[in-house]
Amino acid sequence: MKIAFVGKGGSGKTTLSSLFIRHLAARGLPLIAVDADINQHLGVALGLDEDEAAALPAMGARLPLIKDYLRGSNPRITSADTMIKTTPPGEGSRLLRIAEDNPVYEACARTVALEGGTARLLATGPFTDSDLGVACYHSKTGAVELCLNHLVDGRDEFVVVDMTAGSDSFASGMFTRFDMTFLVAEPTRKGVSVYRQYKEYARDFGVPLRVVGNKVQSEDDLDFLRQEAGDDLLVTVGHSDWVRAMEKGRARPFAELEQHNVLALDTLYDAAVGAYGQRDWERYTRQMVHFHLRNAESWGNERTGADLAAQVDPSFVLHEDLTPQPA
Repeated sequence: MKIAFVGKGGSGKTTLSSLFIRHLAARGLPLIAVDADINQHLGVALGLDEDEAAALPAMGARLPLIKDYLRGSNPRITSADTMIKTTPPGEGSRLLRIAEDNPVYEACARTVALEGGTARLLATGPFTDSDLGVACYHSKTGAVELCLNHLVDGRDEFVVVDMTAGSDSFASGMFTRFDMTFLVAEPTRKGVSVYRQYKEYARDFGVPLRVVGNKVQSEDDLDFLRQEAGDDLLVTVGHSDWVRAMEKGRARPFAELEQHNVLALDTLYDAAVGAYGQRDWERYTRQMVHFHLRNAESWGNERTGADLAAQVDPSFVLHEDLTPQPA
């Protein structure tokens, strides 16, 4: 399963994504966590100290290595330099699997010990001084999108991505890469505005979207979210002394998380697993190609000097049973 947590800045999406990651790790499930937000906080939320989180390798800085590895022996990709963030896999491409070891994980991932299990943690990397004024945020998330395009995940394997705030992921096709998107919304007009944007954008692409109400303190808050999100409202989360202690640097055992919040995480898990049965690899691949062709025409061909439509392998469909190419 590929799971995205989205929402406006300050909605609590990083906190909730970190709790869900801990919840999955406690079940002993194979797990990759990705911090794709320009404000990199997921590592700290998973228990790293500030120095450890700052030392995480930036995927954006290792994009040449990622491209060269994923390209493999695909004859449709003449060089790694012609790969862009939407380049789809084809015959000869190397695919990523969650539980394997490969050069991409070796260069970009760090293993985080959590109660009951571990998670491989990847991070896009923050903006640096050299990026200011010359790079956009999407140049950072391009590495994440390229890896998701080449990732084959199966039942009971999870990738959880803490996405950028707001609706920036719609600037590319990355929003279609997920089996389930959890939109974290506070019970305010600003809190549900991102939900309306996501709902509108995702409608035509069959993207599963469920709302997680956060910071819900009263029946009136709950009624507001029900009125605004309707059947998309999956569950609500209230105050947590466990989270407050964590944010103060006073970590407590995850087993001490309040029971009502454990039940909320169980609800998220059940919804994610339920979405697995709706997975359509042909549609997934078709959407990947759709956005690649759009990006190629709008900027990719000009930037690379190549006809990127030729990278599309019309007979290739990503699915779980593909035999991986040797490293």
